[in-house]
Amino acid sequence: MNVLANAWEYLVDPASWSGGGGMLALLLEQLLLTVTALALAAAVGLPVALALGHLGRGGFLAVNISNIGRAVPTFALLALLVTADWPGTASFGPYGRAGLATLLALMLFALPPLVTGAYVAVREVPEEVREAARGMGMTGLQVFVRAELPLALPLVLSGVRLALVQVWATATIAALVAGPGLGRVITDGFAANDYGQGIAGAVVVAAVALTLELLAAGAQRLAAQRLSDPAPRVDAHAG
Repeated sequence: MNVLANAWEYLVDPASWSGGGGMLALLLEQLLLTVTALALAAAVGLPVALALGHLGRGGFLAVNISNIGRAVPTFALLALLVTADWPGTASFGPYGRAGLATLLALMLFALPPLVTGAYVAVREVPEEVREAARGMGMTGLQVFVRAELPLALPLVLSGVRLALVQVWATATIAALVAGPGLGRVITDGFAANDYGQGIAGAVVVAAVALTLELLAAGAQRLAAQRLSDPAPRVDAHAG
């Protein structure tokens, strides 16, 4: 109970949140890392996965490569990156010390759920929908944009949502190599036997993860509705 009381005191102390090393600055730093890593992974992985899903080729290889990526511990990859000559532990703008190494490790970690979700989403579109779209004279690109993508969108966004929360939670390990983010509050607290501080940092990480999950779920529903409604319905029995 004393530990929980200490954690509460740390959380409500304004000094814990102020300054360059305060929890607010570290929280924003970790959010920036998370959003940037997710955006980079989406820019790289989603076009490839969606194209392969549309073509129906190469998906087995892409999904299995991404699954291999799941098996590689993110901390092991991060340790290799920070000990290499590049990117190393140098500060990287607003991303902090070892920021580039952390960003690359998180981007690679985000790829598997994005690639798998997007590929499977397109492949699970009923074949009769594709045939009906082609029967209406649509080109391959039109079939993808007007028929496949609207139906696949909810599952694609589900992969993005999963990746967002996973990347946020995993970003805390950067502190193990003296990197950026809220993990520093946790590691510094336990290293100094200040378990209240460590638990306080963990509580903030968990609270933000829950908030991101709720926001992403709402955005997923809203985006799916807005992007799916304008798409013309394809009658599977047409023609």
